Amino acid sequence: MHIMEGFLPAGHALAWTAISAPFVVTGAVRLKRILVERPELRLTFGAAGAFAFVLSALKLPSVTGSCSHPTGTGLGALAVGPAATTIIGTVVLLFQALLLAHGGLTTLGANVFSMAVAGPWIAWGVWKAAGKVGLGPSVAVFLAAMLGDLGTYVVTSAQLALAFPDAASGFAGAFAKFAGIFAVTQIPLAVAEGLLTVVVMNALNQRALVAEVRA
Repeated sequence: MHIMEGFLPAGHALAWTAISAPFVVTGAVRLKRILVERPELRLTFGAAGAFAFVLSALKLPSVTGSCSHPTGTGLGALAVGPAATTIIGTVVLLFQALLLAHGGLTTLGANVFSMAVAGPWIAWGVWKAAGKVGLGPSVAVFLAAMLGDLGTYVVTSAQLALAFPDAASGFAGAFAKFAGIFAVTQIPLAVAEGLLTVVVMNALNQRALVAEVRA
C-alpha cells in the first residue's frame, strides 16, 4: 500500500498529511503513557516495529502506483493498542522511505493514514467484536490481523481513486479498478499475515509482553 514518491497530486498529499497529524500526536501521547506505566513493554514495541518493518518491506509491484505486501500493524494494535501503533507504523514508513525508497516523503501522510491509522483501528475493532461474540482468542487475532491488512488496502484504493477518478465512472469506477488489482495478491497475503500474527501474539502472551489494550 506504500504509494510511491510524487505519485499523489500536491493537494492530496498535503490533505492526507493534515488528516494523519492528529493521530500521530495522540499516538505519541499514548505510547509515552504506556511506557511510563509499564517500561518492560519497550521490548514489545521493538518486536511490533520489527514485525511491521519486515513484513511491509516484502513488496510485490503493482500497476496502481503503489505495491502489495503484508502490513504487520495488526500485531501492534492488539499488543499495545491502535493509537500507539500509529507511532510504530509512522516510524516504519519513514525509515522505509528514507532507506529503501519504499513509499516516499511526499506520500507519507497518505501512507500513514492507511497503514498506521486505519489498519490498526480496524484490526482492534475486529478483535474487540470477535471477543464479544465469543470467538476463541486465536480466531479473533487471525481475523483482526487479516481484516486490518485488507482494510489498509481498501483505504489506499479510496485514496488513489480520489486522486485519479475514472474519466467515465468517476470515483466508484476507479475504486473498483484499484481494489480489484490489489485483491489478486492481497487476499492471500492477508491470510498469511493473520496466521503469522497468531503465532507471534501467542508468544508475546506467554511472556506477559502485551499491554492492557485500550484505544
